[in-house]
Amino acid sequence: MRKITHDGIIISIIYRDEDWKKGLNFITPEDLFIQVGSWWYDKGETLDRHTHNEFERVSMRTQESVYVRKGSMRVTLYSERREALEDFDLHEGELAVFAYGGHGYEILEDDTQVIETKNGPFIDVATDKTKF
Repeated sequence: MRKITHDGIIISIIYRDEDWKKGLNFITPEDLFIQVGSWWYDKGETLDRHTHNEFERVSMRTQESVYVRKGSMRVTLYSERREALEDFDLHEGELAVFAYGGHGYEILEDDTQVIETKNGPFIDVATDKTKF
């Protein structure tokens, strides 16, 4: 697992195939405003039934993660000041979590499939994003 930081804040966390560990492993720090974890269990493992309680949380920005199901994509990371920081590629089965800063994507293969998750509700592009 690789954490990319800039000016003391997490810009992105990259989770690759070799980072998997048996059990429940949280990829993000527990105090980060986005929480991502991996599960690796054997047949027969049961996890406690549960619901999630209503609890007001304040979110000041949209957080995002992407998981490449098939194909590959290039990610360009940017600082909070929109300065280019670095590029990296994500391949099938890999995940990136984005906390602060910005990001852009380039699809590298035909038929690339990506799952994106972020907090909601979605308002509109003008409210949610600043394109540059």
